[in-house]
Parts: sequence; structure tokens; C-alpha cells
Amino acid sequence: MGKIVRYITTDGSAFVLACDSTDMVAEAERIHKTSATVTAALGRLITAASMMGDMLKNEEDSVTLRLNGNGPAGEIIAVSDYMGNARACVENPIVEIPLNSAGKLDVRGAVGTDGTLYVIKDIGLSEPYIGQTPIISGEIAEDITNYYAVSEQTPSVCALGVLVNPDLSVKHAGGYIIQLLPACPDEIIDIIERNVSSIPSVTEMLSNGFTADDIAKTALEGIELDKLDESEISYKCNCSKERVENALISTGVNNLKEMSESEEVTTVECHFCDKKYKFTPEEIRKLLKSATKK
Repeated sequence: MGKIVRYITTDGSAFVLACDSTDMVAEAERIHKTSATVTAALGRLITAASMMGDMLKNEEDSVTLRLNGNGPAGEIIAVSDYMGNARACVENPIVEIPLNSAGKLDVRGAVGTDGTLYVIKDIGLSEPYIGQTPIISGEIAEDITNYYAVSEQTPSVCALGVLVNPDLSVKHAGGYIIQLLPACPDEIIDIIERNVSSIPSVTEMLSNGFTADDIAKTALEGIELDKLDESEISYKCNCSKERVENALISTGVNNLKEMSESEEVTTVECHFCDKKYKFTPEEIRKLLKSATKK
């Protein structure tokens, strides 16, 4: 089971979230059967979504990250609830490209840099909040940092990491987000900047046995902290037959009529968990009646 923690400086000037998302990313790889580079990209995005979801306030709140840089992986989507439980999908799960110049998985090459990061927050308002920023890196962490700076005007630092084994399984995954709160004093900013410039990578820390708590404390080392909360996180899909029925109804009367007349079983597959829902022609006809009444 993964874990996410949140700390705030004792003076209330900055906070940090850190998580070990290894199990969550491993489940994403198992479901989508991704190649190594796509696992790294998908894992970074779902980890970011999980931490951003943990910042939400209410039980019904959710956040969706949509990333499409016109790279070979296509569109990548990650959705998290307010507890940090997340799910994800990717348009093209298999992308085989050479390692980058540093000898690491080329996430930028798989994601691309010609596109947009969308952040959609459903927080109980009449319309969801939608923020968007151009992809500046394709490495994802830098794009999350840029989103906060440009769209929410919140000085932030995001670090994400996924380490993939030679057999394509996930060895480690995690990340952290630091955010400065209003009136953060210069001395705190200076310490954070020094820490960020010297802190090991997320996967290096996890490989050395660091917990989510250790990562958070290392990111804000030298600053007195108070722990706000912690929670377990997992890969969690909220699909159900009822939700699929509503989705089918939303496709319209003509589409349902066409499906009901085919006399074949209609199969709908969830993009997030690959679960398949089957509907007989009779069930489709019942949905058609419901759609006709609306």
C-alpha cells in the first residue's frame, strides 16, 4: 500500500507533500501493460495527480490531469480523489524509443513538448475549474511546477520519479511537492532553494530506504515542521455498471436504437481498469426507454 504525507513549517509559511506511489504505479503497469518509458511517464503523472488530489478539501472533490504533448505515447490522463487514490490511462501504452542523452528513459521523447497540460478540478461548483498551461518540458514534474506558477500563481517545486526494473515491473515510484504560502520569509525560501539544489532524486531516496516522511523532511531539512496528516493511497477506479449505463444513455437515442437493433451483446471497456461491462439487447432497450423519457 502506498503512502502520502503532508507537513507544514511551524511558522505556516510553506508546506510539503511527499508520497511513495510504488504500489499504485505498479498496478497501473499491470493493467495497461506499458513499455518501460510509458510506465515512467504514466507513473509520474498519476503520482502528481495523487498529491494534487490530496490537497483537495471535500469528499466528493476530484482532480484530473490531461497531458498531450503530441509525442508517441499520445494523451495520458490521471484522475485522483481527495484522499490521493488515483487511476490513469494512456493512449499508446507501448512506445519503444532509445534512452536519452543521460542514459535514462526518455519520458520527454514519449510525451512530447508540443501540447498542453490541463488540470480539471471538480470541487462541487456548477462548473469544474479548468486550468491549462503549455507543456514546457515533457518530463512532467517541471510541467506541474510551471502549471502552479502560471495558472494558480503559487510558487512550487515538484519532483517525480519512477524506477523500472529490467523485467518492466516497477521498482520504486514517488514524488514531492513543496509550496510557498503567502508572506513566506526570505530565509525559508533560501533554505528550500538550497535543499532543492542538492536533494537526491526521488528514486534514489526510495532506493536507499527513504519513506514518504523521510522524503518530506529531507526536502525541508533545516526548517521546523509539523505533520498535518498521512494516508494510504492505492490505484482505485470508480467505474460501475450504473456509471456505464448513464454513459450509454448520454450517447443519445439514435445510438442506443442502433445498438438495440443489432441483437448483439454490447461490451463497454473501462479505459482506467480494463473491466468489461456487457449489455444484452434487452438491457439496451431498457436504457433506450430511459433515454426517451428524458
